Amino acid sequence: MILDMKVPSPGESISEVEIATWLVSTGDYVEKDQAIAEVDSDKATLELPAEAAGVIEILVEPGTTVAVGQVVCRIDTSAAAPEGGSKPTAASATPNPMPVAAAPAPTAATYATGTASPAAKKILAEKGMDAGQVAGTGKDGRITKEDAVNAKVSMGSAPVSGRGETRTRMSALRRKLATRLVSVKNETAMLTTFNEVDMKPIMDLRKEYKDAFAAKHGVGLGFMSFFTLATVRALKMYPAVASMIDGDDMVSFETTDISVAVSGPKGLMVPVLRNADQMSFAEVEGGIKDLATKVRDGKISVDEMTGGCFTITNGGVFGSMLSTPIINPPQSAILGMHNLVERPVVRDGQIVVRPIMYVAMSYDHRIIDGRESVGTLVAIKEALENPVELLMGGDVKAGLGL
Repeated sequence: MILDMKVPSPGESISEVEIATWLVSTGDYVEKDQAIAEVDSDKATLELPAEAAGVIEILVEPGTTVAVGQVVCRIDTSAAAPEGGSKPTAASATPNPMPVAAAPAPTAATYATGTASPAAKKILAEKGMDAGQVAGTGKDGRITKEDAVNAKVSMGSAPVSGRGETRTRMSALRRKLATRLVSVKNETAMLTTFNEVDMKPIMDLRKEYKDAFAAKHGVGLGFMSFFTLATVRALKMYPAVASMIDGDDMVSFETTDISVAVSGPKGLMVPVLRNADQMSFAEVEGGIKDLATKVRDGKISVDEMTGGCFTITNGGVFGSMLSTPIINPPQSAILGMHNLVERPVVRDGQIVVRPIMYVAMSYDHRIIDGRESVGTLVAIKEALENPVELLMGGDVKAGLGL
């Protein structure tokens, strides 16, 4: 029996996806629920599982945009599983490998021969090389990340195009992100307000309690839990900042779902921490850790990327001193964290050194006034500089769940 595998809908309002890469080749024997491809939507990268066991025939080349519901491969479910290997025997399948551009053409070549993994493509692009200049050592001749790292640019070889120019198609996620960022700049009255935070109180708390916190809860006590809970407090004080514009209406929410920007292999993604207003320090740290792991492993779902009323992004992990973060639509505001630097400041008439972080909040001035935007950022600053009283109710151990 031949089973036609169609692209399932990855989420509401998504009508097309891009086949980012195939994880198997035509003629391979696949098991039911085995991941056979990575699929890019405009919100996330998802794995496509096999619907049945059998021998697969791939119908669509990687990089192709396909409609939801389109047949992209077939599985011969009547083929017997091979013994001791992932390849079928000649009697159990009739492979029909697709041609691979720029790959060497030995008789044993398969669909995968000369195909670079996403990580390898990026490294080769940075070197000004194409896949045809590298011999793959991965399964069925695939070009692995290690192959790309070890690849040497031949002095006598011609550049890909012009003087070392190479052209790589952006992923569906990156193309959608580019469109959204431009639309935000064009369609919102975006303004940014700044402040600085003395992080010494938080640094002192982490130094004293981080070991006990990790031992009790199994997660580290980082900055994100302080910033998230300080943001939740501020949004309760200024609820319009967590609202959105829908036509001529202002939409507000009963719960506070915080979006957290995470850098992953496919680019920046913004999963959502649900009900952050009901979370403890440990729950925030654990929730963010789980979401970040899913993003970096390519396991994040569309549902986990949908929603959120306010975003926190941390450019400080990359060394950013100050920036104007772009609003994450349809939200109305975003908080930007930056690097932590020891700076001279005046305290009680004396110049002292303190760990200072600059923070920025971009907001849509159509719905948020200056009083609310500045008030929100000041409220966040106050909570971060006095976390024991404002975030822990005056009891550190109870606040940290120790």
